[in-house]
Amino acid sequence: MSSPDATGPRPRGGSTEKRNAILRAARKVFGRDGYARASIDTIAAEAGVSTRTLYNHFGGKEALFTETVTDSATGVSAAHIATVGRHLDNVTDLQEDLVALGFDLVISPVQAEFADHFAMVRQINSEAAHFPQASLEAWQEAGPRRVHRELARGFERLQTQGLLRPARSERMAQHFLALVGTEVQQRSASGSAPFDDAEIRDIVEDGVRAFLGGYLPQDRGASAE
Repeated sequence: MSSPDATGPRPRGGSTEKRNAILRAARKVFGRDGYARASIDTIAAEAGVSTRTLYNHFGGKEALFTETVTDSATGVSAAHIATVGRHLDNVTDLQEDLVALGFDLVISPVQAEFADHFAMVRQINSEAAHFPQASLEAWQEAGPRRVHRELARGFERLQTQGLLRPARSERMAQHFLALVGTEVQQRSASGSAPFDDAEIRDIVEDGVRAFLGGYLPQDRGASAE
């Protein structure tokens, strides 16, 4: 069966239940097989629908991937944004609150709740050239960039309160995420020995100390020791 034009979805009726089933199936198949190897037939079979039904809802593989990755990224980013707010909206001990934030972001329960989404992200990271660039841009905007902007806004509030020195908040957010999360991500991706919570917390604490070493106001520098 020839594929319809994949430039965009062409919904022609059908139930919300079927649409959601297709999205769930697509997350699973794209996360397992990547973009290039995933087939519409496989996704339709996983969803328990016909390929015609899938095309009627999404129009083609690229549109389906875009909808799948942005839909789940929106849910993931909402959960992470709630975590940022929980730790930065009412800071009482800057260092401890930042450690708690970093720890919750690194080992977030969101990872288990959205396991298929993070499987897709791993596929993207390992073979980005095979994924449609417009889809990757949509994913970044729906997910990681939303979280970075919210983290930057949280750091702006801490600057206003005098808890952090004036600096570019977007870059500050990038530095924080790199310092608390990069080592864990790299070791996990390379298949190194598994972490326990104590080791992850130690990594996060070191990252927060490095972060505060650069961003504490001069008159509060001693508190980062």
